[in-house]
Amino acid sequence: MNILDIIENKKNAKDLSKEEIEFFVNNYTNGEITDYQAAALIMAICINGMTQNEILDLTFAMANSGDVLDLSDISNNIVDKHSTGGVGDKITLIVMPIIASLGIPVAKMSGRGLGITGGTLDKLESIPGYNINLSVEEFKKNIKDIGISLIGQTLNLAPADRKIYALRDTISCTNSIPLIASSIMSKKIASGANSIVLDVTCGKGAFMSNKTEARKLAKMMNLIGKWAKRKTVCVLTNMDEPLGHSVGNSLEIIETVEALKGNMSKDVEEVVLNIAIQIMNLSGIYSVSNNRKKVLEVIKNGKAYEKFKELVVRQGGDVSYIENPEKFEKAPVITPIIAEKDGYVEKLDAYKIGKAGEELGIGRQKEDDVIDYRVGMTFNKKIGDAVKKGEIIAYVHANSPEKSIECVEKIKKAYKIGNKKISKKNIIEII
Repeated sequence: MNILDIIENKKNAKDLSKEEIEFFVNNYTNGEITDYQAAALIMAICINGMTQNEILDLTFAMANSGDVLDLSDISNNIVDKHSTGGVGDKITLIVMPIIASLGIPVAKMSGRGLGITGGTLDKLESIPGYNINLSVEEFKKNIKDIGISLIGQTLNLAPADRKIYALRDTISCTNSIPLIASSIMSKKIASGANSIVLDVTCGKGAFMSNKTEARKLAKMMNLIGKWAKRKTVCVLTNMDEPLGHSVGNSLEIIETVEALKGNMSKDVEEVVLNIAIQIMNLSGIYSVSNNRKKVLEVIKNGKAYEKFKELVVRQGGDVSYIENPEKFEKAPVITPIIAEKDGYVEKLDAYKIGKAGEELGIGRQKEDDVIDYRVGMTFNKKIGDAVKKGEIIAYVHANSPEKSIECVEKIKKAYKIGNKKISKKNIIEII
């Protein structure tokens, strides 16, 4: 068996055997298969797809490419939450401290930005000192001691996925259902949680641009969860416009802090409440009828905010930035965008915003690109909002006048202001 034959088979749309998939995963992980050979196979998968059995085999091969954590000595009721990615998606950072403050243990292995979508790890690393690189012992100790740990894929957990994930981002293979499903679920299986809630984003700012594809992905991940004996629920959420009021790493941490203090935009609140309620339902600790009330209670009494601070301190972060977000370094060029007419925001294209963010330096276009944590965008007006001519509808936070000018023009094109007031709903479906 060799990688050239495996590439040839998938190039010709043939099904790969379990043995072929395991050969690829094991030998790419140990360096016997080169990046360019792996890229060829990944591109062939992206073009020709995979069967259900191939996806299952790929998922379990990646999950077993390193350690698979057993957290049963901590609890038999540990939860994880994952998003398929979006523009301005800071839900993990808000939801997980809420859940931990309710006494439900959280074990979360997050990823970096992929394509136009932001990454939870990049946002956490905008907090000076925050350490995503914990040992297994440190990870487990945090869960035991404070009920939560948010780390990166830097342990020996699903190392094959870590390599494939980074490669996908650089060869435009981010929107493949087999690759997304296997990537997410391999991490979930390896990181040891019993219950998994998946936020499957759907729209212009997501990998799945329509409901049909989002449902396919959700059903595939549910099936993998069933095979892995994990309780799994998928929540389809809207990603046609950026989520919340900010896009950019430190800007989203600032919005997270405000949200945990109870100052949430309506779209963020809807997603946070629904995701948190689904996690609580799976845990079975609280009465289903009281779950919403319990979530609102720990936000109001400050327990969720204090849990986030506890997490930051525990993982080496400078908590003074959370206590006083004004300390975050600001971008040197902050430019307002002015409405040119009266009306209502009918569209705020999340894809165009995501692409503009890439150019600013929010994410990576190449694997070795350096992120600028300061840059991003903030939005005063979103879909459905009334606008008056001359009002500030958004700000661009850039690191140079040239990038600011380019981004302002792109954001203007992402907005559509018309005469029609649009109603919107962020939760599409529970699967």
